[in-house]
Amino acid sequence: MRVLAAMSGGVDSAVAAARAVAAGWDVTGVHLALSRQPATLRTGSRGCCSLEDSHDARRTADILGIPFYVWDFAERFQADVIDNFVSEYEAGRTPNPCLRCNEQIKFSALLDRALALGFDAVVTGHHARLSDGQLYRSVDSAKDQSYVLAVLTREQLAHAVFPLGDSTKDQVRAEAAELGLAVATKPDSHDICFIADGDTQGFLARRLGERPGTIVDTDGAVLGEHAGTHRFTVGQRKGLNLTIPSATGEPRYVLSIQPKSNTVVVGSAADLAVEEVHGDRPVWIADPPAAAFDCQVQLRAHGMVSAARISFDAGGRLRAELRQSQRGVAAGQALVMYGGDRVLGSATIVDTGGGRPAADQPPAARRPAVSTG
Repeated sequence: MRVLAAMSGGVDSAVAAARAVAAGWDVTGVHLALSRQPATLRTGSRGCCSLEDSHDARRTADILGIPFYVWDFAERFQADVIDNFVSEYEAGRTPNPCLRCNEQIKFSALLDRALALGFDAVVTGHHARLSDGQLYRSVDSAKDQSYVLAVLTREQLAHAVFPLGDSTKDQVRAEAAELGLAVATKPDSHDICFIADGDTQGFLARRLGERPGTIVDTDGAVLGEHAGTHRFTVGQRKGLNLTIPSATGEPRYVLSIQPKSNTVVVGSAADLAVEEVHGDRPVWIADPPAAAFDCQVQLRAHGMVSAARISFDAGGRLRAELRQSQRGVAAGQALVMYGGDRVLGSATIVDTGGGRPAADQPPAARRPAVSTG
């Protein structure tokens, strides 16, 4: 089999490529250049896809004895990941750029080019398992990345290889050390790769500027001011700068973001709890269901798992009735459905709460819910 190994410069992609070589496949390594200023994309263990990473990937390819190339995807990454990230926050949603990168870059742009060049599949270092075309959680639950892969189609998964799904991260590092790979002890990248300093608010403020508005409670009373709704996400507690404390002294959290009225609604921790989530644009890895069904749903990349009943409205929009209420559910995130460890499919969260009024109504007229504005 002729495969293209996507090599980020980290230990996971290095060992994935090594296992592809050990399997006897015809392997070519490729590093994706995702920025026109790659030196700015890493600060210590933050970020990725920097010049340092491309050099690490090249050294690994040399040790493995495989051809190695750098492909410039900076323009596509800017449009499909970075610009999308900014526009989603501007619209009051909370995006997951890793999920978008997998969907638009690694398994759209990269895979399309690989297939056009005659490769059979793309190999990556994701911690997830594939079996008979179905996607499963990794055996290492702490490193499982099936959530951010659940947006992939069956056709894309048919041309994907995830060699690490049956291994823990400790086993991967030990294997890299045995192979003499310098990346064996390289720290994992954290946070958002294109925000190397970790300051998401600062990154968004530089692109969207200041857009002053008000922060209100669930009755519409003004509690403070803000410099832009893009500075907030549902469930946020810190950085609210409220001028009026709550009557009980309890902390307040962001319940809803209203870009149209330039308003942020806050309330108690209890107000954050939701028992129903709506999603659109479903993607099915398992056979699409003909009727309502029960499963587990995950609402964030890390945690927020609940048993749920899935049903559909007349327009095909997905409705998840949660058996355990969840806090801080944000529009723009993915709702991923599991049957045990198997990924059934995913949808993009658009709002929460059964029968709750639309987001552009005055706060006093409704119980706050996650909104797209």
